[in-house]
Amino acid sequence: MSDPHSTLITVRDWLRYAVSQMHEHRVEVGQGTQSIWDDAVFLVLRTLHLPIDQLDPFLDARLLPNECERLSLNINQRCLERIPTAYLVQEAWLAGYRFRVDAQVLIPRSPVSELLSMQLLPWIDNPDDIRRIADVCTGSGCLAILAALSFPQARVDATDLSESALQLAQANIDDYGLEDRVELHQGDLLHALPENTQYDLIICNPPYVNTESMSKLPAEFEHEPSLALAGGTDGMDLVRDLIADARHYLTADGVLILEIGHEAAHFEAAFPDLDPLWLDTAATERNILLLGAAQLPS
Repeated sequence: MSDPHSTLITVRDWLRYAVSQMHEHRVEVGQGTQSIWDDAVFLVLRTLHLPIDQLDPFLDARLLPNECERLSLNINQRCLERIPTAYLVQEAWLAGYRFRVDAQVLIPRSPVSELLSMQLLPWIDNPDDIRRIADVCTGSGCLAILAALSFPQARVDATDLSESALQLAQANIDDYGLEDRVELHQGDLLHALPENTQYDLIICNPPYVNTESMSKLPAEFEHEPSLALAGGTDGMDLVRDLIADARHYLTADGVLILEIGHEAAHFEAAFPDLDPLWLDTAATERNILLLGAAQLPS
């Protein structure tokens, strides 16, 4: 019997095959891509080391045998093992920027990136006043890097508990030539930050998925580190620690930007006395909140 892959000759052929296989195996997206089509295009183009924004010129290009082998392997791992595409091609794109990723870090997809690209306007008065930023639970370092790029006058301290995550974050920082402005610190939440330092802006995308939701996550999400996802019974375990300590690390006019996903109801139940400002993005509502230093417990 002939190899069915032998009839797949061009990029167009392999893209059609990838889409068909993903639909047949009912893969889940949402880890950097929003549709099966986008996921398949990303997988095919980056497996072949082609630019992600130039599909049409390559559709009828014929593939070499070793390229076909790599594509076949990646499509099988995507569909049969449910490995996210970002891990297969070892990169993710967020707000137009490329980041290295591996299975030690959450795949970059935070909608906080959209707010950073807008310099948090109109929610802060003057972006030039942002001189010191902390990114807590930095993972791949993507938000720390985007913050440094959006606020070029600021220094950024980024923390994470995972040593392997910080190694990858450092590689991403080096890729953007930001090693003089973005510094990494290993440790627990805010406690890993340099002593006696206060910040104009603290960003945090903590583990916030509640226990029930963790048990229902699609297989793709099981490949991501649970340390970066699981937030306890109500998703608020680490958020409680952060809220309790944040004011001590903020300037008098400083703000905390906190991502909590679909846990708004749990946040409000856990912190009934707080009145955050919810920052909606193009794709999210009540996923991200802002609290000023004066609103936080002292």
